[in-house]
Amino acid sequence: MAQMPQIAPIGTEGYLVRFADRLDDGANRALVGFAAALEAEEIDGIVEVSTALASVFVRFDALRIARADLVARLQGLLDSRDWKTESNIAKKRLWRVPTLYGGAAGPQLAEAAKLAGLREEAAVRELSAARVRVLAIGFAPGQPYLGMLPERWDVPRQTELTPRVPQGALVLAVRQFCLFANETPTGWRHIASTHMKLFRPEAEAPFALRPGDEMIFEPVSEHDWALLETDPLGGAQLAEAGDA
Repeated sequence: MAQMPQIAPIGTEGYLVRFADRLDDGANRALVGFAAALEAEEIDGIVEVSTALASVFVRFDALRIARADLVARLQGLLDSRDWKTESNIAKKRLWRVPTLYGGAAGPQLAEAAKLAGLREEAAVRELSAARVRVLAIGFAPGQPYLGMLPERWDVPRQTELTPRVPQGALVLAVRQFCLFANETPTGWRHIASTHMKLFRPEAEAPFALRPGDEMIFEPVSEHDWALLETDPLGGAQLAEAGDA
């Protein structure tokens, strides 16, 4: 097994800084902190820093920084501290998101609950109490993959696609939530819905979320959920995670 973290070239304009060879919560927390520190250094020639579940992609302009110099800067930052310690993890934010579970808003909740060995009501209690973290953003602008849920929720993806779930749909598979930024087909089970708009191109910060953010999907009544439809964030409240 290769030693981690590991710096590997990707194409002609990029490097991948790998913190693990598979999804690991500690490695994911470490890479989020590393990516934030790398962006803060504002190294001339780095044009993009983006995080995935177990790695950080760094795209560079070869006319502005030599490969050897970039690798040296990346390795120097990696060696500068233990990225898995709490003090080096990016500052946390906590979102509390009003969520409508089951029924038309989550037509596959009962199916997912059965796979987890729970009744529907117990499933809602457990899922709505889970404090999950944005592991990565991708697939669509601003769209988060969230985890990790308790082991009982390591349920498989569906064998066939659901043709359409709406924007704001909360879906579940493999101990993760995904909150959809757009209407889309999916192989994950649709268990609930929110009115949270994840991508607002007109806003100063177009993406509502960032890697490392924590989220709690709190249950609300159908009446209260309907009142939040015109709210840009669907009633979601943001606080520093340490203040919650």
